[in-house]
Amino acid sequence: MREEAETIAVKALGFVAADPELLPRFLAITGIEAQSIRRAAGEPGFLAGVLQFILAHEPTLLRFAEETGTPPAAVGKALRALPLGDDDHERSI
Repeated sequence: MREEAETIAVKALGFVAADPELLPRFLAITGIEAQSIRRAAGEPGFLAGVLQFILAHEPTLLRFAEETGTPPAAVGKALRALPLGDDDHERSI
């Protein structure tokens, strides 16, 4: 599942990068500079962050799903399969 999740996340990154409205918003939210995306993509948690960005806005999720043929539920499932993509950070110990 991890390989499939990474494939979905890379598609999502391409989707965001190709959109002139989404890319600036993604960069502003993450604090990443456009020229640093390629390097950041190799960092643990980055791909999960891309999917979180897609999932945070339903119209964006639905457009991504339609344009890539990815079922919306598969995006959430992919997020949970990636490093730092689980909900453990929201639970108290």
